[in-house]
Amino acid sequence: MDTITKRATKFLVTILSAVFILTACNSPVESNNNMYDQDIAEMLKAMPVEEISPAELEGLLFMREEEKLARDVYIVLYQTWNMKVFNNISQSEQKHTDAIKMLLDRYSIEDPVTTDEVGVFQNEDLLALYNTLIEQGKTSLVEALKVGAAIEEIDILDLHENIALVDNEDITFVYENLTRGSRNHLRAFVRNLSSQGVEYQPQYLDETEFQSIISSETENGKGRGRGRK
Repeated sequence: MDTITKRATKFLVTILSAVFILTACNSPVESNNNMYDQDIAEMLKAMPVEEISPAELEGLLFMREEEKLARDVYIVLYQTWNMKVFNNISQSEQKHTDAIKMLLDRYSIEDPVTTDEVGVFQNEDLLALYNTLIEQGKTSLVEALKVGAAIEEIDILDLHENIALVDNEDITFVYENLTRGSRNHLRAFVRNLSSQGVEYQPQYLDETEFQSIISSETENGKGRGRGRK
């Protein structure tokens, strides 16, 4: 994408971004975000469809299933433990995977998610991770919350890695907003672990980034953030 075009859309994208982030940071149970998908679609219309690189293609396919993995795990853990945080964040993750689907459609990329069935993935590594996380999460409520925190740590790292490989403005925009959502989710799981008397230690993030996240307020939202107990 040429520099002039990027500058021409920057102001509009900045304003629309505030709407996107605010929606992404509030629980569907706690706020009305029925317009979420429409809002994202409108934001993407303000950005050009650019040539997509092999790395960007690979990243979109992976993130589509990874966001579904998070949703699926939280659905199962909510069914197992009946704890609100899992239900709230599973709905958030549905919005995240839907946002990636919009990018796939935008670039006419075949969707790797062929069924909405829980626990079904084309990526074998994600399938193996899903099974491991479910097994761990069913052992106790504390372990389930640790699974949630681990998922968000992994998601943050994978999004960081993909953002570094992305040039297209629309993909970067979505990834950066999903990263903010994942940081909010991590904060929620750490809070819930604290309420269980557990001081959570990061499993994947380095200590500096982890402390920076949990010591910060919920991002770009007023009141209670998504996934809050």
